[in-house]
Amino acid sequence: MFTTVSDYLSDLSFVQKSVLSVCLATIFTYCCLFVHRYYRIWKILRPMPGPFSRDLIGYIPPAYNIFCLVLQHAYSEFLETSTGIFQLLNGLCIWFHREKVFKVFLGFQPAIIVYSPEGVEAVLNHSTNLKKPILYSLLNTWLGAGLLTSWGNKWRSRRKMLTPAFHFRILEDFLPVMNEQAEVFVECLEEKIGTDFDVVPIITKCTLDIICETAMGVKVGAQRGTESQYVRDVYAVGKFFLERLVRPWLYLDSLYLLTEAGRVFDQHVRGIHAFTKGVIRERKKQKIRENTHGTSGGKKRLAFLDLLLEEHFANPSGLPEHDIREEVDTFMFEGHDTTAMALSWTIFLLGHHPEIQRRCQDELDQIFGSEKRQPDMEDLKNMKYLECCIKEALRLFPSVPIVGREVHTTFNLNKYQVPEGSVVLVFAYQLHRNKESFPKPEEFIPDRFFPENCNGRHPFAYVPFSAGPRNCIGQRFALMEEKVVLSSLLRHYTVKSLVGFDSLELSAEMVLRSRTGLPVSISRRTSRKS
Repeated sequence: MFTTVSDYLSDLSFVQKSVLSVCLATIFTYCCLFVHRYYRIWKILRPMPGPFSRDLIGYIPPAYNIFCLVLQHAYSEFLETSTGIFQLLNGLCIWFHREKVFKVFLGFQPAIIVYSPEGVEAVLNHSTNLKKPILYSLLNTWLGAGLLTSWGNKWRSRRKMLTPAFHFRILEDFLPVMNEQAEVFVECLEEKIGTDFDVVPIITKCTLDIICETAMGVKVGAQRGTESQYVRDVYAVGKFFLERLVRPWLYLDSLYLLTEAGRVFDQHVRGIHAFTKGVIRERKKQKIRENTHGTSGGKKRLAFLDLLLEEHFANPSGLPEHDIREEVDTFMFEGHDTTAMALSWTIFLLGHHPEIQRRCQDELDQIFGSEKRQPDMEDLKNMKYLECCIKEALRLFPSVPIVGREVHTTFNLNKYQVPEGSVVLVFAYQLHRNKESFPKPEEFIPDRFFPENCNGRHPFAYVPFSAGPRNCIGQRFALMEEKVVLSSLLRHYTVKSLVGFDSLELSAEMVLRSRTGLPVSISRRTSRKS
């Protein structure tokens, strides 16, 4: 046994001492570089307002008490949910409402929160700061380097390749799937008449059915209660992701996979990948047979996967099967929960405003009359007021409330400099509540989204699908799906929301949720316009 450090060192050989010296020197150098980088960023950000900054005294009244209460609540909630974090962030936004930009330090990571239209434009319209922050790396195990998580040259080439897949003519091929699943949704609601229920789970199953069939051409039967193992895997991965989201010590994959939860999470991810790979290979064999024999056996429904396979056949090395899997899984993730929450919030808001709901139903009656046919593209185009309701719901409750960027090129934000190495977070939830852009910001007023009422509004005052180079590639797909599902619902039922907004516990995860759910009741419509 060595009693002192000198005894231990004296017993080492020259080679061992040299290796130890190099290791210690490397660690010391790394620590010095880290401290220097932190100090450099801190010095640049010093003029920017933030909690415990030197200019704090000017922000104390009237928000200090509010902030203390929020901070106390956030501390007690942090380890279990992201509700406290969301409330803390809102409290800080109230505190720094004059400049609508402030800095916080998440451990040693400096982050800038911005929620003014001008500031958001400077962030989202930047041509080089396009990388998503480290939080998105939690999705890498599932999604790999797909369109959501990739950046640089890979993201640019992939974005260019995938953009035509969301052309208006291509989206029209997805309409029959949306109509069919919307009918299933309406049928499933029959058993809910006269009961109180949370609208989110049933809507989520509907969007999952739609996305599986439009992305992969596979029916999974989530709404009918016959969902496959794939559906169970998707639900499980989402649950584990949310638990990990509020536990920063589990962000490192190598550590997380050592835990029991991490091992179960990995099993579900492997199940998702195996299912997706199997679908891709089967679809690929089918298309090879069709191309070989020059026939497709009749017209078949188009899937997003088919468009990727066409690119794969044209350029196998540019889009290998592994990359196809990444993009299909990404489309599944991005087009599933986000759309489900947009629909859920819209339904909940309509349930609180029966006069607005009735106006939507009147518009649908004018389009369809007494006909029971499914909507076509022209019908969807004529749902102008319903579209305004969806947009207003996305203003009040944006599906993705926070959008982040890593800063690789220093730039100016308002009068402040944002240094390389920091992270900028666009807080859409507060951006959409800017009184200058949206008078009476807490009220549900769909008319504000009619074209004539949008004149003069800052183009970055409303970013429910992000904006700039990395805006959501599937936003037209999402709006189309939301119109189909909502129109089917409102043609058959009237919705009533059962709790007030003050009883909701908002939680900013990857999507904006209410921890307490969105309880509603429905009744069958008794009369329709002939």
